[in-house]
Amino acid sequence: MSLSFEGRVVLVTGAGGGLGKEYALAFAQRGASVVVNDLGADTKGGGKSSAAADKVVEEIRAKGGKAVANYDSVEDGEKLIQSVLDAFGRIDVVVNNAGILRDRSFARTSDLDWDLIQRVHLRGSFLVTRAAWNHMKNQKFGRIIMTASAAGIYGNFGQANYSAAKLGLVGLANTLAIEGHKYNVYCNTIAPVAGSRLTETVMPPDLVAALKAEYVAPLVLWLCHEQCQENGGLFEVGAGWIGKLRWERTQGCTVRRKNQPATPEAVRDQWDKICDFTDATKPANTQESLQSIVTVLSQVESGEINMNPTTAPAASVSEINPANAVGYKIPPSTFDFTHTQCILYALGVGMSTKDPDHLRFLYEGHSDFSCLPTFAVIPSMAAMMDGGLGAIPGLSIDLTRILHGEQYLELYRPLPTSGKLVSEATIADVLDKGSGAVLLLDVNTYSGGELVCFNQFTVFAVGAGGFGGRRTSEKAKAPLPPPKRAPDAVVVDATTRDQAALYRLSGDWNPLHIDPSFAAMAGFEAPILHGLCSFGFAARHVLKRFADNDPSRFKAIKVRFAKPVLPGQSLQTEMWKEGDRVYIQCKVKETDAVVLAGAYVDLHGASGASPESLTQGDGLQSDLVFAEIGRRVKDTGSELVKKVNAVFGWEITKDGKTAAQWTIDLKNGSGSVQKGPFSGKVDVTFTVADEVFMEVVQGKINPQKAFFSGKLKVRGNVMLSQKLEVILKDYAKL
Repeated sequence: MSLSFEGRVVLVTGAGGGLGKEYALAFAQRGASVVVNDLGADTKGGGKSSAAADKVVEEIRAKGGKAVANYDSVEDGEKLIQSVLDAFGRIDVVVNNAGILRDRSFARTSDLDWDLIQRVHLRGSFLVTRAAWNHMKNQKFGRIIMTASAAGIYGNFGQANYSAAKLGLVGLANTLAIEGHKYNVYCNTIAPVAGSRLTETVMPPDLVAALKAEYVAPLVLWLCHEQCQENGGLFEVGAGWIGKLRWERTQGCTVRRKNQPATPEAVRDQWDKICDFTDATKPANTQESLQSIVTVLSQVESGEINMNPTTAPAASVSEINPANAVGYKIPPSTFDFTHTQCILYALGVGMSTKDPDHLRFLYEGHSDFSCLPTFAVIPSMAAMMDGGLGAIPGLSIDLTRILHGEQYLELYRPLPTSGKLVSEATIADVLDKGSGAVLLLDVNTYSGGELVCFNQFTVFAVGAGGFGGRRTSEKAKAPLPPPKRAPDAVVVDATTRDQAALYRLSGDWNPLHIDPSFAAMAGFEAPILHGLCSFGFAARHVLKRFADNDPSRFKAIKVRFAKPVLPGQSLQTEMWKEGDRVYIQCKVKETDAVVLAGAYVDLHGASGASPESLTQGDGLQSDLVFAEIGRRVKDTGSELVKKVNAVFGWEITKDGKTAAQWTIDLKNGSGSVQKGPFSGKVDVTFTVADEVFMEVVQGKINPQKAFFSGKLKVRGNVMLSQKLEVILKDYAKL
């Protein structure tokens, strides 16, 4: 099906001859209404005439097309675009084609030679496009062409002024492509080679005649059609040939290490590597361009890159030989710590004295002072942060291009709150994913010679794939999807603006998490939260919701890092309990973006929601009642959630002191009964003595009488208490 421009309005600047004329004729032939702009000046910008534009308009009209002439300078962009709107009521396409030449060798280029070229080519294209921009945005359609030149891309003797302006147009077009994309306003750049008034000064006559302008027009029309989704492209075109250009960059070489200056001698010694285009990368945007530099800065500051600038570093070109790498043991690393690091880590993953249950992780004088289970990732990271990955045989990878993809942690006994931990890391496997290599790094951590925990880091080395290795490994701890049903529990926990600043004190000093300018270089609007910080948040949500904050109940956790979190955003942990495994999915509440996927936590023993465990209470009579409620919820929870849609909290007292807390959640998932406080919002809370509770349940005392006499206290939505009848109807009507 042929491409049509019916209903579209096209402006072509410099359309009185050459390329511009061919564009105008071609657009008109396919139904567009065309504004033929030409000042009528000579090739050096002198003079003015309406004849050139008028002649093209006459030719279009003679063929049945729609066109008007315009004689304004491109420096009068607003006036020019207004004439388009006056003639046809809209503007859909702008082809910035107008140009002049003032060729001089650089030493002979005058201020006027320089300024005039910039005014017509670069400033003129800017002014015309700016005048059309908002009209295109408002109508959610626009196509813009900038005209560059091989002289701008490669340089050309005697054309310093022209080359600078033409390459400037490429930069302008690239930014417009980014800013206009969401409005369906696309901008592309062409570098045409064709016979024209301008090229006849730098090409032989026979070549000028052979390189017809009509050979360029088809590319311009396609780039300006609504079907074309190309945006931000740069194309060389001529003689019926079209080629797309892109930037290419060597793998490069890092020439410094932490606390040591970079020297010109190091640059000299690594010059061949710096300039080696073997396996070159092709960054497509500013973020990709800066990512390697940002990663290098991070690696250098953390000490992960450990190389002598005056000697050959690890190869920046990835070379993988799994047979040599698998089984390699990285030298052991030692981690000395006290209770201070345990507390600092707990604060870093969001624990607070606002929650009394958190005090056991925040106060070294607490009778049950403990270390959070996920603190175990901190000592094990030293194996990588000490530069161990840079010296593995058969594993020459670019350390600036590695990503932390997944994490598995298993505890064999609760962590001590102080002491010395020794971690031993082994390359468990190396996988070929095509676009990169996956390294499985197994880390065993010991305390006093006794194995305390095991970590498996899954590291993705970008661009290191294609070596013919296996894609999967039986050694990998695989992520698992959650059940296809509503979650059993949901916890929403806000991070603070300073969450990353606090978490990094536990040992991850990457400036990406603290320095706004560094984060901007990496393409983020602000410093991002550490993935392992979100990991810690989600783990403690499970620990509280299903294990009464008892670290000894915690067995293992597995997560895949999906997307970043900004400090200050809220983490929403969704949990599905099946046996001793709790499947989890963590999202940013504000955006609904999944940040931890395929995740789960394994616990020792049954959870607090199990009816069997509910009977093992503190010798309170009410424990038996809640055990019965737990059985009923387990059998008919989904139905009860639909009827009740509320969360009830219970504070059972004995001898005037709180002896037990219970949560009946008939709002989330399929309902649950949990010993302990609810981590989210409770709709109504009852406070009652154990013996009074039993009298009410057994019908010996009217609940309203108990309420008015002060024996039964209620906080929150009192009316919701009536809904408890559906689960306690065989005992009493509460």
